[in-house]
Amino acid sequence: MGFLGAVARHFDALIGPGVMLLYPLYASMRAIESPSTLDDQQWLTYWVLYSFITLFELSTWKMLEWLPFWAYVKLVFCLWLVLPIFNGAAYIYENFVRKYVKVGSYVSSTHPEGQRRVLQMMSLDARRSVERYIEKYGPEAFDRVVKAAEKEAKKH
Repeated sequence: MGFLGAVARHFDALIGPGVMLLYPLYASMRAIESPSTLDDQQWLTYWVLYSFITLFELSTWKMLEWLPFWAYVKLVFCLWLVLPIFNGAAYIYENFVRKYVKVGSYVSSTHPEGQRRVLQMMSLDARRSVERYIEKYGPEAFDRVVKAAEKEAKKH
């Protein structure tokens, strides 16, 4: 097979570092400098997922040694996470992480108990919006909104 055979056998070792480290590093640096938070989410999520993959590999390397295709599975998965046409890391964040991992569930003790309970049930985005509403219109206005929503929910 010669040269092409060697390249085919070691394709993951040749392309992997660029796909899994160099391009994400470059894109992360660009994301830091850009005003948009969407690319920040993509690349922060990528690095979290890449860390999990690495931890998985480190803890199961004895078993993974027996799977000759593991390096290619990892390469394809990282390509899916990294490539802008797929935005796999953002997809995983939106569809799995955000639904099941609650980060920042702490709500300030300046809110009354009832408002704190309502705020704790919300996503971070919704909570920020409600907190801005409370700052702008006051806690009484928020109480009126909650009572109106409760009344409406009882009708159905």
